[in-house]
Amino acid sequence: MAKPAHQHDVSVLSAAKHGMIFLTANDWALIADKATRTRFKAGEMIIRRGERNDGVYLIIEGMASAQIPAQATSPIIGPGEVCGEISFLDEQPATLNVVAKDAVAAYYLDRSTLQTLIELFPHLGSRFYHSLASSLSRRLRELIGGTAGAKSLG
Repeated sequence: MAKPAHQHDVSVLSAAKHGMIFLTANDWALIADKATRTRFKAGEMIIRRGERNDGVYLIIEGMASAQIPAQATSPIIGPGEVCGEISFLDEQPATLNVVAKDAVAAYYLDRSTLQTLIELFPHLGSRFYHSLASSLSRRLRELIGGTAGAKSLG
């Protein structure tokens, strides 16, 4: 039986409108069971520009700011949304800083854990990467359309 906190986390992740929308509640339960739950204090760096990430952060609680160079406003990443995905996907250094605006709780899912889950549950992999592609597409459209400051980036 899952712990109440674990069930709450899965509920938050499953319900997010701008999160990993193609993942099922079962996918989220598997990810939450294998990922590492971590916390950040307000002002603490979650993603550091120029550093390579071997995983992604899935925000459960709190808000973070995506600090885009040469951008006046910083898009907000909230519960159910992902950060660190660009570096995760292309295995290059992060393109921006992500800073906790307040206390943030997140799951950290590293590449090897995800690979293990995909080997056991292949359809989770297609839904995971489809969700990342959809999230990145929406974020890019918001930046191009000039609505990133008004909407969350996530």
